Amino acid sequence: MSIGKRIVIIGGVAGGASCAARARRLSEDARIILIEKGPYVSFANCGLPYHVGNVIRREEALLVSSPAMFKNRFNIEVHPLCEATLIDRENSEVEIVEVESGRRRREKYDALVLSPGASPITPPVPGVDLPGIFTVRNIPDTRRLKGWIEKRKARRAMVVGGGFIGLEMTENLRGLGIEVGIAELQRQVMPLMDAEMISPIHEELRRHSVGLHLGDAVSGFEQTGGGAISVSMKSGAKEEVDLVILAVGVRPETGLARGCGLEIGELGGIRVDERMRTSDPKIWAVGDAVEVRDFVTGQWTFVPLAGPANRQGRIAADVISGRDRSFRGGQGTMVCGVFDLTLASTGPGEKALKGAGLWENCEKVYLHPSNHANYFPGAKPISLKLIFSKSDGRVLGAQAVGHEGVEKRIDVISMAIQKNGTVFDLEEAELSYAPQYGAARDPVNMAGMIAANVVRGDMRQAQWEELENSGVFILDVREPAEFKKGHVENAVNIPLNTLRARMEELPEDREIWTYCLVGQRSYYASRILSQHDYEVKSLSGGYKTCKLREAQAAEVN
Repeated sequence: MSIGKRIVIIGGVAGGASCAARARRLSEDARIILIEKGPYVSFANCGLPYHVGNVIRREEALLVSSPAMFKNRFNIEVHPLCEATLIDRENSEVEIVEVESGRRRREKYDALVLSPGASPITPPVPGVDLPGIFTVRNIPDTRRLKGWIEKRKARRAMVVGGGFIGLEMTENLRGLGIEVGIAELQRQVMPLMDAEMISPIHEELRRHSVGLHLGDAVSGFEQTGGGAISVSMKSGAKEEVDLVILAVGVRPETGLARGCGLEIGELGGIRVDERMRTSDPKIWAVGDAVEVRDFVTGQWTFVPLAGPANRQGRIAADVISGRDRSFRGGQGTMVCGVFDLTLASTGPGEKALKGAGLWENCEKVYLHPSNHANYFPGAKPISLKLIFSKSDGRVLGAQAVGHEGVEKRIDVISMAIQKNGTVFDLEEAELSYAPQYGAARDPVNMAGMIAANVVRGDMRQAQWEELENSGVFILDVREPAEFKKGHVENAVNIPLNTLRARMEELPEDREIWTYCLVGQRSYYASRILSQHDYEVKSLSGGYKTCKLREAQAAEVN
């Protein structure tokens, strides 16, 4: 990095703050200036819902770094409450307006980094600006919301949107004893996830008395005589509440970039290359405002998550310093807690791959292992869906839901995706094991083994959505007591342990599809029958996956 280089960074939080600190670690000679229009340069916005719910009691705990710390530890100039209003690319200058005084000035730059973040989307419906309707994006937002709850002694709330913020706010409001409803335009919360994996989340929300208005949109808000808010739905339903949380998503802040003519992508974000450089060679952009390539599909994507923003900030600083670094791409690896359940995913799901026209060479398996050894007290199931390439077994994505150990497995699979790993790598992965933490065959290993069986041809599998009108012979290999509790229509029950002795009961002129509870006995049965020349497939994930899909279908209907 050349001596005296001026690096101006617009926006702090994850991307801008990490870029500033990294740039200083790489050069003591650069002059680094960070411009932040809010009062806080670096705060944990992911913790905001938990501060509202008093899980994080002290507001100060959310403050990651202060201007004084940036100055004393890193010799970085921080200008809070200053808004960048214009980029003069020809003269390499940024116009700054001091929020409180209105005074204007200009800052020269040799390298400019944009980290403006994203702003909450406000639905264009009547009454959306009424008192008592909030977004939760920064610390002043949480102050206003907490003050409203305390002053009004709020007892009822409506959360508009069932994504990350919507679910986290729902959990925290319920923790305060507030009745909560969720209005979600799609037929499921967490709309980017595959629908069948969300069925347990819907059940968990209802178990905690959360009202779900799925597949319904808010059409307007009205103030009632008593100061409450009447929420109207397009379906005609109405709810009267004390406060509303708008959590319908975020939109990249691109005003500065558009104003100076930088390239904006089709998704509405600032278009950057793998080195986080914009269409101007002196300007970089990081964080929630940018579009990057999806690591798996190669298509442009928008990943408003703190982890990628932090890494992008570091990469931009490295490139500005002359290092050869690049961003591998986004995977959208995420985790979300919903009361007693955890939901996590990495890579594109089936819905996303089909939407992109990329499903033809893809396959999926379902499994429902325990989070640790079954013989150790407290074992709880994890429902896991693994998506991979039919041809070579490359791992493409995974989704999981359960009580414990969910994010641990998704993180392992995420790393496998980053290294272009295959299901055979998952099969052979050496993972830590003690009975209270896992199993000798970890759920990650099991997912790899099942998928590897499919790729190798050791198991022909069928999916539950293929069952209707298939005309196949359905064989339930569970025990009679299990079968009696619930089974697939027209299924014939022959327990696995008696299968060899009762094969004469099976048709030789029809394909046989086997199932059990979670897929293991079904696989064993398919191996037995295939070696006796039966045409046989195993239904992926067993009866438990069937029930997930039935719950999903019930939501749609």
